[in-house]
Amino acid sequence: MKKYFSLVLFAHSIFALPFAMIGFFLGVTTTDSPFMWHKLVLVLLCMVFARNAAMAFNRYLDRNIDAKNPRTKMRDIPAGKVSAKEALTFVIINCLLFVVATFFINPLCLYLSPVALFVVLFYSYTKRFTALCHLVLGLGLSLAPIGAYIAVTGHFSIVPVLYSFAVLFWVSGFDIIYALQDEDFDREEKLHSIPSALGIKNALNVSVILHIFSAACVIAPIFLMPDAFSWVYYLGVVFFCFALIYQHLLVKPTDISKVNKAFATTNGMASVVFALCYLIDTFLRTR
Repeated sequence: MKKYFSLVLFAHSIFALPFAMIGFFLGVTTTDSPFMWHKLVLVLLCMVFARNAAMAFNRYLDRNIDAKNPRTKMRDIPAGKVSAKEALTFVIINCLLFVVATFFINPLCLYLSPVALFVVLFYSYTKRFTALCHLVLGLGLSLAPIGAYIAVTGHFSIVPVLYSFAVLFWVSGFDIIYALQDEDFDREEKLHSIPSALGIKNALNVSVILHIFSAACVIAPIFLMPDAFSWVYYLGVVFFCFALIYQHLLVKPTDISKVNKAFATTNGMASVVFALCYLIDTFLRTR
């Protein structure tokens, strides 16, 4: 199990999982849908299975590329810790478990499960033909809040969609920052990314714009549901926006040495603190 956790970087689940909790409890508290423990567990399992499948498939598909890149040549498959066959088997098992879990949630989740799997798996191909691959990654993770909301309610709504757009723009923006490390390698290998297409300075400008959109999407629910939030949620919004700004202070066109700190630490804290503020705010208003 340890080697598979390393393969899928289980810790990176921290990016989308908190937003899934927001979508879940948004459905419970703003509709007539009751809270059910088994649905919460199933949503968590779906998050884990989808993340496992997506990351392992990315490692499987990129194994030859990773072997050439000095930054990634020690990843599990190129380093021989996990075989390509084992990784692909792991992908298939997690895809099947994901579909089974959606079967026990509700029919709409089951019907949409192939779409969700297609999006999260298709991302791994996109760097081969489009610099918009970062947006596809963001789209995959953005399914978390709306998917969790549908799991509870069985229908769509505008506010969880806004949280999904917040994730889409947020993840796309910080993935561009992460891709700065491979600007030269991507260009040499004819792989597509915004940094390799536009250069570091312009790529960072695109990231800033995406993060402005993300901030707008976590602020917008305040105006759509003016009586639904208190100062605790506002505090979460402020922290989330500060984290967006902070990572752009860490990474500059002339110095990208702090990319990992901006990518993992800052964004992990942003999602966790924002979700905690949302959940605490919800508890205080509904107790």
